[in-house]
Amino acid sequence: MNNTSRLVVGETYANHDIVEIFKCGNMGGMRRSLATKTLVLICDHTKGLYEDKWMGNILHYTGMGKRGDQTLNKQNKTLAESNESDIKVHLFEVFEPRKYVYRGEVFLSSEPYREIQKDEDGNARSVLVFPLALLNGDKPIEAHLLNELLCEKEHKANNAPDNVVLQRALENQSQVVSQREAVSTVYIRNVYVSEHAKRRANGYCQLCEQASPFLNKEGKPYLETHHIEWISQGGSDTIDNTVALCPNCHRKMHVLNDEEDKQYLLNKVNNESND
Repeated sequence: MNNTSRLVVGETYANHDIVEIFKCGNMGGMRRSLATKTLVLICDHTKGLYEDKWMGNILHYTGMGKRGDQTLNKQNKTLAESNESDIKVHLFEVFEPRKYVYRGEVFLSSEPYREIQKDEDGNARSVLVFPLALLNGDKPIEAHLLNELLCEKEHKANNAPDNVVLQRALENQSQVVSQREAVSTVYIRNVYVSEHAKRRANGYCQLCEQASPFLNKEGKPYLETHHIEWISQGGSDTIDNTVALCPNCHRKMHVLNDEEDKQYLLNKVNNESND
């Protein structure tokens, strides 16, 4: 491989392939190449500092800078001006360590905006977020990549201490849920919001109020998280919309979705939040 025209959307590449093709550096999430007049963006979902999210067909990509407020210079400036310049922007996503899935060329679909995120020291700071769209349309990601990634994140959340779970749940809850097109739509719920709901339930189903029917392999009460207002119908991935149910009640909610049960759960969560 010696030029970008040989890249195939959806194929997986190694880091050294990217360096060879684009004549760019081998590190970082934003890699500028003067030789090929390109900017390579790496959206690495296996790392925890940035929360890059797809909202429909738009990727909300966090700019460069790990500490302090991000500024519109260096590669942030290159990306911000890319629609008017001769720089081509190419996107790769990482779902498994050291495996880079090529997504294609992207462009700014709207102006960059700012939001508050934590830096690598845990301090709140202002970051730049770039709304990006694929130039030639989206190609669905293989569902197993998203499912395996979510399982790995759930494992980390499950083993985190209570205070970390609560902090991450509060920081990452969102009214708008990130979603991707795979074999079917995969809603990427936040694992800390889910884990917090289970710990809040303390081993008891929040609908029937009975103890969990069994313990999992780790000896913990088995409960399933449920969004009272379904995500598929516009519900939010927030603490006050998430409960922990036994498998029987969880199935009941998805079969019947009874309004009285929904109101009961909403009242229960609201009362617990006010305690």
